[in-house]
Amino acid sequence: MKIKAVVICGPTGIGKTSFAIELARMFNGEIINADSMQIYKYMDIGTAKPTREELALARHHMVDIVTPDETFDAGAFAAESAHIISELHQQDKLPIIAGGTGLYIKSLLYGLFRTKPADQTVLSRLELELETSGSHALYDRLAECDPKAAQKIHPNDGFRIIRALEVFETSGKPISQHQGAHQFRGSDYDTVKIGLQMDRKKLYQRINTRVDLMMEQGLVQEVERLVDMGYDFDLKPMQSIGYKHAGMVLKQESTLERAVELLKRDTRRYAKRQFTWFSHQENCQWLAPDQLEKACGMIKEFLTSP
Repeated sequence: MKIKAVVICGPTGIGKTSFAIELARMFNGEIINADSMQIYKYMDIGTAKPTREELALARHHMVDIVTPDETFDAGAFAAESAHIISELHQQDKLPIIAGGTGLYIKSLLYGLFRTKPADQTVLSRLELELETSGSHALYDRLAECDPKAAQKIHPNDGFRIIRALEVFETSGKPISQHQGAHQFRGSDYDTVKIGLQMDRKKLYQRINTRVDLMMEQGLVQEVERLVDMGYDFDLKPMQSIGYKHAGMVLKQESTLERAVELLKRDTRRYAKRQFTWFSHQENCQWLAPDQLEKACGMIKEFLTSP
């Protein structure tokens, strides 16, 4: 019999942390963080890590587990999280997987043929090509390098076309070959997936406000402390959204005002990519962040079903 678990996903800034905490308190649950940046120690402000007060309300796992110079990927996340879920199950506690890193969640639930995140530089370039040239031009390219994948993807499905091209460019192998070797399996867990959504303009306003708050809380100073601790600007976590922008200020590559403007823009774009990712996942039920009561009803039904 599969272990039951709840998944809370959605874009950055929408309120996943508080939503998951409330559910954990109602259902004797503990939270497994599925945010690829909140795993890092010393990186608190830019990752919007749960506060001490929030951590006290519900136990969180997979937060502050590695330093910024340690290697960690989706495969490591899946292995460690699976162990935690097994322990929670033995304690009769409900595992609540909450976060916005879709690759982490997918790797835990289904396994992956790839355990490293997609190359965001390549994705950004392909997304720009999609906007300027259209999906059919990219589809023709995919048909040449991976005809098997092209047969399964509609010429208008820009999201899947881009993903397939990114895999080919970064690995040198067609995505169809990776998938064939992987032999996709079903989930090891019985899950109810709840995606949080809201009006896009309202979310973008929330993101802009949160960026301003991060700057007030001292994001630039947080990055400065990390550098003083010996963590180089070129480290992968230091190149992530927020940390890269603060680094631009510290390296005098940008004014503070311009860096804040870019950070807001890049965070909004990231949220859009997250929406796209989760909209393509199966059996995700979408709720607004204020529909906690409806979520509780769904979870109660889920837990009592065979």
